[in-house]
Amino acid sequence: MIEQRMWKTQRLEIACYQGGTAGAPKLLLLHGNASSSKFYLPLMERLEGRFELAAPDLRCFGDSQPMPVNAARGLRDFSDDIYALTQTMGWDRFYLLGWSMGGGVAMQYAIDHSEQLLGLILEAPLSPFGFGGTCTPDGRMLTPAGLASGGGCANAQLVQALQAGNREFMRTMLNNVYLYPGFRVEPKWEEQFVDAIASTRVGDGMYPGDSVSVTQWPGVASGSRGVCNTMSPVYCNLSALTDIPRKCPVLWLRGDSDLVVGDHSPCDFGALGEMGAVPGWPGPELFPPQPMVAQTRYVLDQYAAKGGSYQEILLEHSGHACHVDQEDKFLKSLMDFVFSRKE
Repeated sequence: MIEQRMWKTQRLEIACYQGGTAGAPKLLLLHGNASSSKFYLPLMERLEGRFELAAPDLRCFGDSQPMPVNAARGLRDFSDDIYALTQTMGWDRFYLLGWSMGGGVAMQYAIDHSEQLLGLILEAPLSPFGFGGTCTPDGRMLTPAGLASGGGCANAQLVQALQAGNREFMRTMLNNVYLYPGFRVEPKWEEQFVDAIASTRVGDGMYPGDSVSVTQWPGVASGSRGVCNTMSPVYCNLSALTDIPRKCPVLWLRGDSDLVVGDHSPCDFGALGEMGAVPGWPGPELFPPQPMVAQTRYVLDQYAAKGGSYQEILLEHSGHACHVDQEDKFLKSLMDFVFSRKE
């Protein structure tokens, strides 16, 4: 049975759904931005016979103790929190699965604690060079540094909906942005997922974070506090993954219709300008869309060249949350990676 437990760690109190089979391989699941561990509950029900499972709520989300995040540390506040949790739970060796922003946290965790990981599963992961503000596969930043990234680039309507408790807007986001268009989850899970989005803590140092005004289009750059600024390229550069001393195998899963993470993501100002959605775009030479998928592939190719290995799987008819809208195929890929892979 999957149940929630509260863990008092040295850093904060962390809410964590747990269950599964004692003695089976351990799997730790990290959720994405504007969500919580509840997004993993259907998957955990299907995995509990094969794994010992833990899905924590990151700080600023879900039922974990609400604490601000120091974005100047990049994703390290989140990584340090998870390390404190694994020490408290007594987990020393495990598989780590990270979705979206959680994929970025998982990469940071691998940089910090590679000795613990049996395998790294990246689901629609944040680019290793952050979200927004870069323009080449190797992560070259736009000028000024942090342009079009961070707290000022969050969806303003979502922020307003979170503040107002507008669940119908959150439901629309779930069904039209998180999931493949036309796919609907069972009503009981839909409510859980809307609960997860609604649990996002809005406030100083939390979601979305601060920003600064600049003269260059689109007029905003990242600040130094709050969730979205942890993913600014000023603070977030996960290319050190290629140099970790113990290179576990990596599985990279993504949906073919992901509207959040992609080389032409409509959540990125470069893509919005290209589409004509934001007036004043300076053009592709000065401000191309961020090549998010190409950036992940660039870093993982370097990872493989330096002695690691990775497998990339593209799931058809899948959006940003492919563990939900292509659950069967996602499960098969995960199970093959853990149980059928030749060492």
